[in-house]
Amino acid sequence: MPVTIVVGGQFGSEGKGKVAHYLAKTMNADVAVRVGGSNSGHTVIDEFGMPRIFRHLPTASILNDVICILATGSYINLKVLYDEIKSTNLTPDRLIIDPQTMIISEDDIKNERKCGLTENIGSTASGTGKAVIRRVNRIKTTILAKDIDELKPYVKPAISFMRQILNNGKRIIIEGTQGYGLSLLHSTYYPYTTSRDTTAAGFLSETGLSPLDVDEVVLVIRTFPIRVAGNSGPLEREIDWDQITMISNSIAPIIEYTSVTKKIRRVAHFHPSIVRDSIAVNNPTSIVLNHIDFVDYNCVKENLITAKAHLFIKNIESQIERKIDYIGFGPGSIVSKNISMKYHIG
Repeated sequence: MPVTIVVGGQFGSEGKGKVAHYLAKTMNADVAVRVGGSNSGHTVIDEFGMPRIFRHLPTASILNDVICILATGSYINLKVLYDEIKSTNLTPDRLIIDPQTMIISEDDIKNERKCGLTENIGSTASGTGKAVIRRVNRIKTTILAKDIDELKPYVKPAISFMRQILNNGKRIIIEGTQGYGLSLLHSTYYPYTTSRDTTAAGFLSETGLSPLDVDEVVLVIRTFPIRVAGNSGPLEREIDWDQITMISNSIAPIIEYTSVTKKIRRVAHFHPSIVRDSIAVNNPTSIVLNHIDFVDYNCVKENLITAKAHLFIKNIESQIERKIDYIGFGPGSIVSKNISMKYHIG
């Protein structure tokens, strides 16, 4: 069955949104699914060259012919979702929200801000974790998507709809959130993790489809991994953004801010151990390496892989013992390394 799962191989912000959008477009996907909470933002460049950040909707929501689904494993901040629906003009024929999808309450957000998670582990305090706890505690007053009048036009059983799509041989893209290093279950960095499992198997479970439906797992990594600001956990070989700017030979300063909290991200040199662990758990069919322009900014200016970048890629392939299938450079560019990439060696 044609299901593609996009999963992060480090600590999030690997560029999964860009990759999911690219795959939905190039593979002519009919459906894009997003799970998780409002604690991660995925960025995609729209047709006008402008960045769009989505905390709930799949990045394929900007494609006119893709149906978007928020599955049962989603945790919805209503204000965030309403703003995203408005910005994309999604109508009920293009957005399905499963009735069992969890709603993040104001109390969830307030309680998460009070409990010290931001100070202790660098949490975004979006309320997602507290909503997960309420779901596990099976509190009878818990509000689900089916209980919100404003959402009723969009509420429809998602699993039966996706099963029909798959029975017709059509492609579904599952857009995973965050990264393997933040998995509540599998990361060796616990307790510096998120509140959910962030593996391909975890995303599939939250979607409600079968392992037999999956034919592709796409692992997304970046040249210089990041963690969110603050006391967010160990980050081997940590550096700063001035060093990234110097390494890349960029004229303009390079610096990244988190899409949710707008704080400066921590950054480090590439470290293979977390990626090797992610490969072992997710067993990807292909790997995307993003931010090659951070290795050499000339990749963006000249629209090719330079000798410096080529050497970096070969070193990573050696360290993770897997080949890189796609290269991402610049805000919206992804190409197949083995088919359409232009190289300049020497």
